[in-house]
Amino acid sequence: MDRPPSGPDAPFGRVTPAPARADGSAAVVAVEGFLLNAHAPGSAFPAGLTPPLLTWFGRAGVAAVDAKDKERVLVEVVQRVLAGTGSDPQRVEQAIFDTLYEERRRLETEPHDPLAREQTAFYEHVHAQALRADPLGQRKLLAQMVQRFADEVAGHFDPRVYAAVTRVVPTGLSLLLNALSPLKLARSLSHGFADLDEQLEIVGEVPTLQRLVPLGTLVLVPTHSSNLDSIIMGYAIYRMGLPPHLYGAGLNLFRNELVGFFMRHLGAYKVDRRKHAAAYKEVLKTYAGCTMELGYHNLFFPGGTRSRSGAVERRLKLGLLGMALDAYLHNLLAHKPKPDVFVVPCTINYELVLEAETLICDHLKEAGKARYIIEDDEFSKPRRILDFVKKLLSLCSRIHVVVGAPLDVFGNRVLEDGTSVDARGRSVDRTRYVVRHGSVRADAQRDGEYTRELAAAVVDSYRRNTMPKSTNLVARVVFSWLRERGRGLDLYRLLRTGGAEDSLPLVEAHERVDRALHALRDRASRGRVRLAPSLRDADVPDVVSKALAHLGSYHRRAALERRGDRLFHQDRNLLLFYQNRLDGYELGVPGTAA
Repeated sequence: MDRPPSGPDAPFGRVTPAPARADGSAAVVAVEGFLLNAHAPGSAFPAGLTPPLLTWFGRAGVAAVDAKDKERVLVEVVQRVLAGTGSDPQRVEQAIFDTLYEERRRLETEPHDPLAREQTAFYEHVHAQALRADPLGQRKLLAQMVQRFADEVAGHFDPRVYAAVTRVVPTGLSLLLNALSPLKLARSLSHGFADLDEQLEIVGEVPTLQRLVPLGTLVLVPTHSSNLDSIIMGYAIYRMGLPPHLYGAGLNLFRNELVGFFMRHLGAYKVDRRKHAAAYKEVLKTYAGCTMELGYHNLFFPGGTRSRSGAVERRLKLGLLGMALDAYLHNLLAHKPKPDVFVVPCTINYELVLEAETLICDHLKEAGKARYIIEDDEFSKPRRILDFVKKLLSLCSRIHVVVGAPLDVFGNRVLEDGTSVDARGRSVDRTRYVVRHGSVRADAQRDGEYTRELAAAVVDSYRRNTMPKSTNLVARVVFSWLRERGRGLDLYRLLRTGGAEDSLPLVEAHERVDRALHALRDRASRGRVRLAPSLRDADVPDVVSKALAHLGSYHRRAALERRGDRLFHQDRNLLLFYQNRLDGYELGVPGTAA
């Protein structure tokens, strides 16, 4: 396959995959319901399965931790979490009863969970034992709970499942994505499914990212607006020719009988967002950090969950993000030859978002804080996914992944030779950040501040590398227009009624979109935002027509519909969702994010 043109804006098409590891080993990938295979240390090929049988979808994505490394990680996780509690009997006892309290609260809300009875029995046993145990006995009980959490988080690898999915999944996914067009399907069959590249464009700092692979451990941190994001990133990892990345999948996805079977056997590690016990959160963070130390590249969404409002994340979860610095410190203390961890912000940009209706409703009800995870949305309905994919294909809708400049764990930009540079382009010695009195030392307060600076750098990268689509721009213009006409109406009343008029004149809409588009192009010229070709090169009528085609095609009710020379705002919740993607950008229209 040919190497595409280089440069920060070159679309990444077919990329030569990263070479297999020297030992010829393989691992398996699970990406929220779609499965990939990949190379990773120490895993054995099933009998009779050789590298030539691997397809285009076969050398990247999310890797399973090797069995021996998994044992090492689990032991290290338990030891570190216990060490964090210390030897003070009061702290140990508090950790036990805090965990019991949080887990009991969770179980009370899940009476129909098939595992609830067994878990309740375990915690009742721990409670009874803890009440009469001495300090040593309590520490052993805490170790049991931590070990239980660690075993739950860690992935599992089954080579029999691997042998099956590597033969079936690539063909099945290709058939799905090409189902709308028999001609396209026939062409894909004859070209090895290469036409799938048409649906995804990857731009940005890909060459730099590729050159950093042999210099340290990568941590990809994308924006998150859909459960499809992990599928997109799994394929993007392959397309960029990168090694496999570990990925933590939400526990709700494991509950799907079909998806869950594969994910349990193919190495994705579990993240249960319903668990609020501090011990569980420490296990999750420590597991990710330990895998980074062992050289496993990681991928996680630092926003923590899908953006309910549709806006680009501004506040990140610092726990997992901070483990990049923690892994770097441990690597330095262990005198590893390649201690560096590189954090790579990415944005994923869609014309349509599969779960937009559910997400914005959840946001407006302010239920996100209470539920945090939505278990019954568009992603849980296969027919909706298929319909969504067909609409994207029929509308020639492209998904863009924009790779930002890699960062070190302190938020400095990293060049392709691994050198860190500050805001003025001056070379920075990373080790000086963590050396005190001539030696490398951890400092909780100092390291917390470094992680906040890293988070700020990631958020800044998100803003500069967001690629708005026509749906975002037109929704922004129309919704701000409705706010302007509905002065005196609060947001919720405006969403409910739409104001005094149920439609807007198309001619004036074109004029307003033209002004906003000029403002957006001006920001793009100054490096404040990315522009998709559809906004960079198209004229205003084409931009509006494309937005209307998307906003009126997939969702149950058209967000915006043209009838004659008028635009009818049908679903203002969806308009709010799509326009929120441009919140904070100065386009000459009022800010309207909620």
